Amino acid sequence: MKEKNVAFDYTEKVKDRIISLGADLVGIADVEPLKELKVDPPDLLKHFTRAVSIALKLPAAVFEEISARPTPIYKSVYQTANLTLDQIAFRTAMALQDDGHYSLPIPASQVLDQENWYAAISHKAVARMAGLGWQGKNLLLITPKYGSRVRLVTVLTNVPLDVDGPIKNRCGDCTACQDACPAGAIKGISTESHYKNRDEALYFSRCKEKTVGEFAKIPEVGVPICGICIKVCPFGREKSVKK
Repeated sequence: MKEKNVAFDYTEKVKDRIISLGADLVGIADVEPLKELKVDPPDLLKHFTRAVSIALKLPAAVFEEISARPTPIYKSVYQTANLTLDQIAFRTAMALQDDGHYSLPIPASQVLDQENWYAAISHKAVARMAGLGWQGKNLLLITPKYGSRVRLVTVLTNVPLDVDGPIKNRCGDCTACQDACPAGAIKGISTESHYKNRDEALYFSRCKEKTVGEFAKIPEVGVPICGICIKVCPFGREKSVKK
């Protein structure tokens, strides 16, 4: 019991430290189930037992300015959030290292496989296992408080932190993201847990063609983002609708 209390106390200390750095949500995932994920390099998880998932909420109003395409303001907010998360993850990893724990920050938005659009690890999958939210029909993480209006980052570590667990999927019969998708990429298929692969949820090539082939070519945007399915998701939307 004493050992468990020590682990709990240290876990809470770590979470509080991350929140103090500017994060809005923090959860801890066991690495073992994550070994089913595609990661780069293939042995990325070899020396780690825990994954710390960190979320930063985005200004809700920025999504209300999006109609048929992403805006320059959204692009700036998106990049600022990624940079902020990278800084939080870096400082978290270094603090854990100073406490004697092997730790590695994984960049918030770094595509290593440009053809198939994969990063070192899926931050969304880590966040789901860490209990921050569930996997929505748009394949994004949906948090109860902020919806998909968040950006994510991960810190891998070997600290025996107390693990959080997945939470229930609450999408139900909602088809808002499917109906609004400008690429017709969302299949609208429900899942109680998670999709075995992204093709179960999306016509991924349509999404990629729209974001990479069209939106990223808008001069004042220049990056493959969209934001439309995030805007219409009812979770978190009440905070962004104009009064």
